[in-house]
Amino acid sequence: MVLTAVFVVLVFFYSLVSQRLQPTILTAPMLFTAAGAATTLLPVAARELVLDRKVLLLIAELGLVMLLFTDGSRINRSLLKAGRSLPIRLLSTGMPLTIVLGAVSAIIVLSGLSWGEAGILAAILAPTDAGLGQVIVSSQRVPLRIRQSLNVEAALNDGLAVPLLMLFIVLAVAEENTGPAGAVLGRLLGEQLGYGTLIGIGIGTAGGWLLGVAHRTGWMAPPLGQLGVVALPLLCVIVAEETGASMLVAAFVAGFAVQFGFKAAGRQSVEFTENWGQLFNYFVFFFFGTVVAGFWGHFTPAVLLYAVLSLTVVRMVPVALALQGTRLSRATVLFMGWFGPRGLASIVLALMYLVHEAGLPGTSTIRLAVMATVLLSIFAHGLTAQPGINLYARRIAALDDTSPEYQALGDGSPEPPQTPHVGT
Repeated sequence: MVLTAVFVVLVFFYSLVSQRLQPTILTAPMLFTAAGAATTLLPVAARELVLDRKVLLLIAELGLVMLLFTDGSRINRSLLKAGRSLPIRLLSTGMPLTIVLGAVSAIIVLSGLSWGEAGILAAILAPTDAGLGQVIVSSQRVPLRIRQSLNVEAALNDGLAVPLLMLFIVLAVAEENTGPAGAVLGRLLGEQLGYGTLIGIGIGTAGGWLLGVAHRTGWMAPPLGQLGVVALPLLCVIVAEETGASMLVAAFVAGFAVQFGFKAAGRQSVEFTENWGQLFNYFVFFFFGTVVAGFWGHFTPAVLLYAVLSLTVVRMVPVALALQGTRLSRATVLFMGWFGPRGLASIVLALMYLVHEAGLPGTSTIRLAVMATVLLSIFAHGLTAQPGINLYARRIAALDDTSPEYQALGDGSPEPPQTPHVGT
């Protein structure tokens, strides 16, 4: 109970100073990861570090499911329609290129991995983390179109990475055992992505319609309306588990679909979902810190080099290629390329792999590379978020309302350039 007690106390004290910390370079993932690592110095902590993988996976998945549902419900449909080219480019071009480049880099830098295992590592580290990038996507100093695009990318790419991860696991096992993988692969893709989408549409549409009717007729008390909203992503988890679908895809699609029947979901009733999701996420980062502390001596130069490449070349080059022809400024392309943090989604996918893997020889290398990359991202992106926003705001200050960054949104009127100010 020592680790649990430390975590609860930390949450309490963080809540007391959270507003004061908001404009600083100190982020919640940084603090909870560091605190988790520090608790391993306690004499009694070692006995509690043997937490079952499946328990941690469940906690991490619940946190990610809640945040994905929240992200989906907050996506403004008119803004998404107006700026649809950027998220589509990042997901349809940038993400596949990131996986390819990540796999090639793994083969070159990390010795001993098969192509299937390199693909597993690349798929785990391909998704970006909306939670780690929260400072970016919520800052009014970043153009709305850019914030919206990064948010949609982060919300969708983790769900899309799930079937790709399963694909590479099947291929890696087939490489190891020289067996056929086509039938298994087709079934996994159909169940994970197809069923997940259908479940999300069904639960989100039906749930949103019922919430909307109850809200309009006055049958639903506002506080309990929040409970009604939080029940939807949890229902996605239950149905997805029973059907073999991706709960991550289902949760995001449900969050988007709920708006059609209950437009106030993203504005009024998601705070409960998001706050409890944050609590789950803080626990995952805290536990991640306790685990990483035991692997300091195992991070080889090759593993650290791959972590650096994953956050820079492997992310930034595909983003730059995906954004070719958009006429976005160089500052915007660099900004979007750098702020692709790896965090909760990669931890969840890594745990999914560790639960499903079948004794692949590259497992140890994959685990170390994921831990090193996520750890570096937590601190590198956390420390550069506010300075990066300040620098980016200065670089685009001269842009006018005809610039692609301020493309017409929603009602056809352009978004006015933001006036830089301190503390956002």
